[in-house]
Amino acid sequence: MSIASGKNGYLQKNNGDKTVKNHRYLSVIPMLGMVMGTAMAAPLLQPGPEPTYHSQQAYAPEDNFTAKWTRADARQIKRMSDPTAGSRQNSMPAEYTMPSVPQDFPDMSNGQVWVWDSWPLTDADGNQYSVNGQEIIFSLVADRSLGFDDRHVFAKIGYFYRPAGIPAEQRPENGGWTYGGLVFAEGVTGQIFEDQSYSHQTQWSGSARIFPGGEVKLFFTDVAFYRDAKGNDIKPYDPRIALSVGHVHANKNGVKFTGFDKVISLLEADGTYYQTAEQNPYFNFRDPFTFKDPAHPGETYMVFEGNSAMPRVSAKCTAEDLGYQEGDPYAETVPQVNASGATYQIGNIGLAKAKNADLTEWEFLPPILSANCVTDQTERPQIYMKDGKYYLFTISHSTTYAAGITGPEGVYGFVGNGIRSDYQPMNQGSGLVLGNPSNLNYWPGTPYDPDYNQPAGHFQSYSHYVMPGGLVQSFIDTVGVKEDFRRGGTLAPTVKINIHGDSSEVDHSYGFNGNGLGGWADISANLNVNPSGVITKSLK
Repeated sequence: MSIASGKNGYLQKNNGDKTVKNHRYLSVIPMLGMVMGTAMAAPLLQPGPEPTYHSQQAYAPEDNFTAKWTRADARQIKRMSDPTAGSRQNSMPAEYTMPSVPQDFPDMSNGQVWVWDSWPLTDADGNQYSVNGQEIIFSLVADRSLGFDDRHVFAKIGYFYRPAGIPAEQRPENGGWTYGGLVFAEGVTGQIFEDQSYSHQTQWSGSARIFPGGEVKLFFTDVAFYRDAKGNDIKPYDPRIALSVGHVHANKNGVKFTGFDKVISLLEADGTYYQTAEQNPYFNFRDPFTFKDPAHPGETYMVFEGNSAMPRVSAKCTAEDLGYQEGDPYAETVPQVNASGATYQIGNIGLAKAKNADLTEWEFLPPILSANCVTDQTERPQIYMKDGKYYLFTISHSTTYAAGITGPEGVYGFVGNGIRSDYQPMNQGSGLVLGNPSNLNYWPGTPYDPDYNQPAGHFQSYSHYVMPGGLVQSFIDTVGVKEDFRRGGTLAPTVKINIHGDSSEVDHSYGFNGNGLGGWADISANLNVNPSGVITKSLK
């Protein structure tokens, strides 16, 4: 999400002659081989460039090799879109489109808070834990007295809990979660900033790891804003990747945390690999996700969102960023792209390695993926392992693509043979894994002002997180069409993707309603631990 637009990513910063402006969506419900409210995508790709060749070859994590999500790759998204899809029809293939979210969705917090980016309590391998029979998730929350689009500079990390091991169809419609409150006491997360004159101090997304003895390490983005009374920046915002340590206490009556009374600043953008405020006041640096790699025992790694370290005013993209095959008649030239405004979109996915066992000291490694002149945002990246392959998932907005590129809001995926690989974009070389119903023949609009021609699901969900078994959770942003829409602020139904090598598809048979939608806010644990941190039961 772009800081220029208050971490919501809906305003373009400068996209030149961008081919899409703003969106809104409808959803796809498969029935008898058809898709309701949607135009089936043409079975063949539309004319356009060929994708870049990617070998999936693995490199050492410390190597200076960065895979590229090229413009040639990203233009495959538009090639998959049906050019004949009319107003309010989905133009994208059903196998890559999230089923429709109904407009009468329930609220998981029962009116207490806005809820958006959420993540489970996990171990280093991505297993999701309940503790003494209680499932626990962390979420960005904000008071509902705020307007939904004002929430980003007031975001705090809260938590929810519910009893484990209950099938979704037997739970209350809203998922059966109890809001436990905020993780941090007021003022704790602001202590790391040298300049204490901030106007807003907020907490953004991250990940949570459980350790023996009920210890929880919460990695998150700690942020200070420096704005005047009118909301104008006095100086650029200051985002840091941070750590706080607490302990979880759970029993049949509920969940509480102790600790989380100190924050350690782990990483600040360096200007060598990852863009800084001096290079671009609207830079992105956030969303830490930590994990272990079986190929490198004893090491702990972190992926996060960044931007390529070039000054905003002089950034240039190269032939390698474009990625066209020699002689491709649909290729663009480097001067054309650099003159189009596409150089404002230079997202990347960073890599860091822990230097000690306590995970309190980290060092930067070169980024593992760049999206120069493709998109400005590669949010909430995560490493997901399946069948010996490494999957790098991230999310992006429809409105943060570079000039000449377009695509749905949703999940984008890349596959390789190691943490650092020549990652191949999944699904016909495009990268698109799970998009909201969208019509790429029209401007996108914004969640607060949907374009008339977009289907009702165009902004239905965002901030997806891929869970064990290919389950995917997200939050509801906006559901409906221009003249009749409802804002979200609660978690969407869980959906499922089936992953096979370099391809995937939405499992439209998943769920209990016959339309591919699982339970609302259904983030289930697959392992249970007792209060001492000992695994006592597999829940799947």
